[in-house]
Amino acid sequence: MAVVIETSIWEPNPSLYLFIFISCFFSIVLFPHASRTNTSINKSQFQSPFDHGISSSSFQRFQRKFLLFFSLASVMEGLWSVFGELELANYGVNKEQMVTSLCVGYGASLLVGTFLGMISDLIGHKKACLIFCILHLFVGVWKRIMPHPSIWLASICLSLATSIFSFSFEAWVVVENEKQGHGQDTLSDTVWLMTFFESASLIGSQVLANWLLGSNPEKGIASSYSAATFMAMIGIMFVSKGWKETTKNAAIKDYRVSYTHIFNDKRMWLLGFAHACLQFSIAVFWILWAPTLVADGREVSLGLILPCLLGSRMLGSTVFPWLFTGPSSLRTEDCLVYAFIVLGFTLSIVAYDYQEIGVLVSLFCLFHAGVGLIIPSLARLRTMHVPNELRGGMISLSLAPANAAILFLLMQRGYYQKLENSTVIALAALGLFIAAGCVHLLKRWGKQPYQNWHKL
Repeated sequence: MAVVIETSIWEPNPSLYLFIFISCFFSIVLFPHASRTNTSINKSQFQSPFDHGISSSSFQRFQRKFLLFFSLASVMEGLWSVFGELELANYGVNKEQMVTSLCVGYGASLLVGTFLGMISDLIGHKKACLIFCILHLFVGVWKRIMPHPSIWLASICLSLATSIFSFSFEAWVVVENEKQGHGQDTLSDTVWLMTFFESASLIGSQVLANWLLGSNPEKGIASSYSAATFMAMIGIMFVSKGWKETTKNAAIKDYRVSYTHIFNDKRMWLLGFAHACLQFSIAVFWILWAPTLVADGREVSLGLILPCLLGSRMLGSTVFPWLFTGPSSLRTEDCLVYAFIVLGFTLSIVAYDYQEIGVLVSLFCLFHAGVGLIIPSLARLRTMHVPNELRGGMISLSLAPANAAILFLLMQRGYYQKLENSTVIALAALGLFIAAGCVHLLKRWGKQPYQNWHKL
């Protein structure tokens, strides 16, 4: 007599989605009320993220236009990563070739992407964002018309586009905010809204990709190429026709002299290395989160877990105004030190011990909530310490150590099998602890920031 063993696929409780949505909603809606009812501080100091006094109409037009384009770019970025191995397997790519494509992408980011930020500062961030859209357009058309497109070429183009995405939008909004005469309080709101809308757009890209996939995977993947091409064309038209950049291109000589001066500033090194450690841990997570969940043959619905992670990141970003522009008004460095330590311990638990799926998902959500808080906090510190005209270059340079470390670990793990997944995650946790130390030293040494944030 045969024994039938029933298996079940683990899925998150639907109430988790509702909890994240309600928490984000009330965090945003109640923030202005909590600020106004704080009687111990001047009521005029705290406003809604969407209310900026006399210049509100001018700024809101600027902010909404920027966030719309940023959300479109985020959807384009997320659309390519939804199918993952399914798309590559559709072209007959084996596991070793997949690892090779990842190595090629990170190699391109290291060798070329490192310098794109400096080029962006020189030619203007409008042109950099235009290049971002052109790269996505090229990949979309290339994959659509070629029956067997080169995965290496696509990986290089998309990696360079991701590099531009990591610095050009933030650098542009900071420079334009200053040129248009808006205060630092409005910029503080914009940087956390960028994290919020990016996470929401990534969820939207997953919904769009799954809708296009339908019941025919091959046809659905091809349809996603058409969608990416269409969005890239919209982005090109938006940048070309609807965006008037007010920045002046810097002279190469003056730019080089400025970098020579700030490289002697230890605050730049500390801030850059903290950012590199964060990006390294995020990259490690996205490479290993799925293998960690499905270890030992466990069956998990990854497509339903991903929105929980991105939703947690959205929720973490909404905490930013409460901590730094709300009634508490805590110091950025203090919060960052504790946030990095919490994230370090979170990944340490994942690396050290085998956990049930529910525990792992909870730890992953906590990690992403911390990431949602840290990303705008680091942007705030960059505005305090990094000159605006050098912002793109400093961000791209800070990503170089992270890309180098990821490339090294991919080769050691993917090709030579010398490292276990738990060891790689432990290294990411160590990086977060080092980032906490960097921010702590920045707090001690950064007594004279480049420019002071306006107290809201």
